[in-house]
Amino acid sequence: RSPVLRAMVRETRLAPTDFIYPLFVRQGKGIRAEIGSMPEQFHLSPDMLVEEVGAAREDGVRAVLLFGIPDAKDALGSEAWNDAAGVQRLCRQIKAELPKVLVITDVCLCEYTEHGHCGTLTDGQNGCKDVDNDLTLESLAKTALSHARSGADIVAPSAMMDGQVGAIRSALDAAGFARTAILSYAVKFASSMYGPFRDAAQSAPKFGDRRTYQMDYRSPSQAFAEASADLAQGAD
Repeated sequence: RSPVLRAMVRETRLAPTDFIYPLFVRQGKGIRAEIGSMPEQFHLSPDMLVEEVGAAREDGVRAVLLFGIPDAKDALGSEAWNDAAGVQRLCRQIKAELPKVLVITDVCLCEYTEHGHCGTLTDGQNGCKDVDNDLTLESLAKTALSHARSGADIVAPSAMMDGQVGAIRSALDAAGFARTAILSYAVKFASSMYGPFRDAAQSAPKFGDRRTYQMDYRSPSQAFAEASADLAQGAD
């Protein structure tokens, strides 16, 4: 009957220490460009982002999730595993200046590929391009390793390739990064709900869609199977 009693038996509590702050990293200095689809959210250069992360830490937010916006894109998305790219530089800066902040990095290729798909394209049937799952796994593993070398505490593969968690876990362990954790997105549905994010990450596909590798939201049993597979492959 009282607010105090209700608070004592409350099962869910939200506090700044529960939050993860998503941030979009651009190369350069002094960049603070508002994202059209996300008012009051910005693309920031590493120098500006360190200040932003520090301010968030003062407010009690202890974890950040970094997305990279490269200056140049190519067919493979090779900037994703460039140790000198924006995400990697920011990881090193945060760990040097704000070592108690937990750094999570998004591991995907859509922000880095010129075609906007989450993986490597090969020629498919009827002249169409297909995302090659196994070739993409190699690129995702290289990206995760680059992030781990730069100081990331957790890597978060979001490309929705079959076997991505297992490939990344194997690569990290073999390179001596057994303590780098993997945050599984588990299930990403092929949905228009990602529209604002794709604008923010400049990652909308230039042709087709992502239905061949993201989940059909009308098939929940497949979604549970996908999540179970990530657990079996070593997701933390």
